[in-house]
Amino acid sequence: MSSPLNVRLEQYEGPLDLLLDLIRKQQINIYDIPIARITQQYLDYMQRAADLDIELSAEFVYMAATLIHIKSRMLLPRDPELEKIDPQEDPRRELVERLLEYERYKSAAAMLKEKRMIEEAIWTNPQIQNFLPEDESPGLAVTLFDLVKTFEQVLERARSRPTYEVTREDVSVPDMMLLLKRVLSDVPPSKSVPLVPLFEQQRSRRAMICLFLAVLEMVKLQAIRLTQRESFGEIEIRRDKAFDEVEITPDAAVRIEEEYNA
Repeated sequence: MSSPLNVRLEQYEGPLDLLLDLIRKQQINIYDIPIARITQQYLDYMQRAADLDIELSAEFVYMAATLIHIKSRMLLPRDPELEKIDPQEDPRRELVERLLEYERYKSAAAMLKEKRMIEEAIWTNPQIQNFLPEDESPGLAVTLFDLVKTFEQVLERARSRPTYEVTREDVSVPDMMLLLKRVLSDVPPSKSVPLVPLFEQQRSRRAMICLFLAVLEMVKLQAIRLTQRESFGEIEIRRDKAFDEVEITPDAAVRIEEEYNA
């Protein structure tokens, strides 16, 4: 008897994950997406999923409609004289911004996992209390999953809140590192600051992502550490041993920004 045919369909976390994979595999310039080709490949994936009786979420269907709409807008002829009076924005711009934002978040999560900045498991020593001041508790180690889950919850709440931005916010990872330095400089070294309110104070998703990356960078530099007072409790930040030594100079800011934009 012949062996059964095995058909494998790649699994994606969502439509943006699928689009990003299509773009990267073909080495397409994300700022100049050939929308007709990408739309056809996207629809082909959905058809293969339907043939294999794999149910895709409504987000995939919505993105398919969005791609078709963008494609139709780009096919419509535009009067050159009207273009001079009222230049039309590239229909792909919003999609490109969403893809870039998703890629930053995905890269940050992967970086956290790869570098293991926060231990996934800890061993506690019953004698640790003998080495701590009376007014200080050891706190619980914050895992990668705790941090990413908290960030996802903040982003989810941010989707439903009204936005009042008029212009594009120009914010960077070094800017947020300076913010963390200022916040922790205003409290005693032994005190912690809740992390979630810092995220919620930001006015855009871009600022939240930059703050998330800044936390990662400061942990890597041992300038801050993350703690929880109890299991599943709120994540807090406090100074670490290299807090005073870390300075965000212009040269350091350029290096950090280039690292995250690479």
